[in-house]
Amino acid sequence: MRILITHNNFPAQFRHIAEYLGRTPGNQVVFVTKTPRKEWTIEGVTKVIFTPNQSLREDSHPLCTNFENSIRHAQGMSQTCVALKERGFIPDVILGHSGWGQTLFMRDIFPDTPFICYFEWYYSSTSAETTFDMRKRTISERAQLRLRNDAILHDLVSCQSGITPTNWQRSQFPSEFHSKLVQVHDGIDTHYFSPHHTGLLSPQELNIPGLDLTGAKELITYCARGMEPYRGFPQFYQALPAILAQRPDCHVLIVGEDRVCYSPKLPEGDSYRKRMEAQIKVDESRVHFTGPLPYGQYKQVLLASSAHIYLTWPFVLSWSLLEAMSCGCLIIGSDTDPVHEVLRHGENGLMTDFHSPAHIADTTLFALEKQAELRDLRTNARQTILDTYCLSKCLPIHLKILAEAARSGPRYHKHTTIQSDS
Repeated sequence: MRILITHNNFPAQFRHIAEYLGRTPGNQVVFVTKTPRKEWTIEGVTKVIFTPNQSLREDSHPLCTNFENSIRHAQGMSQTCVALKERGFIPDVILGHSGWGQTLFMRDIFPDTPFICYFEWYYSSTSAETTFDMRKRTISERAQLRLRNDAILHDLVSCQSGITPTNWQRSQFPSEFHSKLVQVHDGIDTHYFSPHHTGLLSPQELNIPGLDLTGAKELITYCARGMEPYRGFPQFYQALPAILAQRPDCHVLIVGEDRVCYSPKLPEGDSYRKRMEAQIKVDESRVHFTGPLPYGQYKQVLLASSAHIYLTWPFVLSWSLLEAMSCGCLIIGSDTDPVHEVLRHGENGLMTDFHSPAHIADTTLFALEKQAELRDLRTNARQTILDTYCLSKCLPIHLKILAEAARSGPRYHKHTTIQSDS
């Protein structure tokens, strides 16, 4: 089977699919991406780079900016795919991530090839995401939100079927398309993300260069791609003084980059971390920013966590929450819709009020004080992942969707090997 996969990042949500398909004899897998991790290669997968066409014109209408950007991604992707086609590569099935626009013209380039699309989010001025901060949006802002769906709507129409990782995310899409959307998570590698065989790692067992945990007996962990409002970083940081004051042997590990992924961007040179550090005074010898970590060190952090805090707006659910649950962390999660899908208060974790740093602090202090009594929550958190989000259960569903789609399209093309552009 010949499979064309595309995502702006490599390998992102398609890592497990690409790894499985790449090592399966008889498959030819081409992954077209814009921003690959050069150090990351997948056996049996050819990585090809596409470049969006040109930059935006200065005279573009502000409301057209997002769609013009999508068109430039689509054009760059199209040129790459036409070149692949001219070299003899015609896929049996296409798997692409919708949102940036590069999947817009897939059906025009490969009209007979079934197209499966991965959908993360649908934007709306009345959604829980938009109304969560209780800020009234202008007509122009509401229009911008509506227009962010342009490329997504085209993909919803042109794809044979779509995949969304959670029911909460699926529920955001117009009901007219629900019959096309299959809810299946990307899958968590529960063999890798599993509790340590001797119980919690002690803070001193962590092997992270430059990290001084002298005197630490408890660890609060917080992991996010960016330190931003959408992942509750300000509220988390505001809760720290009360926690640290009550737990003198507690240290805090903050894993991630000082950047914005989803929230409004701040002026150049400013960041939400800088703002919090200027406003909130903490014992800096006990609050550690590790930056982004390799998987092995990130897993160590989870295995040593006394309490893991995960906060999010009503938005896309983070892998980090499920990975922490798979490691048997004691989770303190925000009482928000995406978290409700996986976390049940007092059963497999603790819920807290996203908007209240005082409540976040109180819930965390309770978790630290009641470690022994709350041990079952750790076990139940992992069981939740084993039952519903385990890779061994999710991956076969993804593979079945692709295989069935491929069987519905043309199957016999001249074999051509494509060399990587990376």
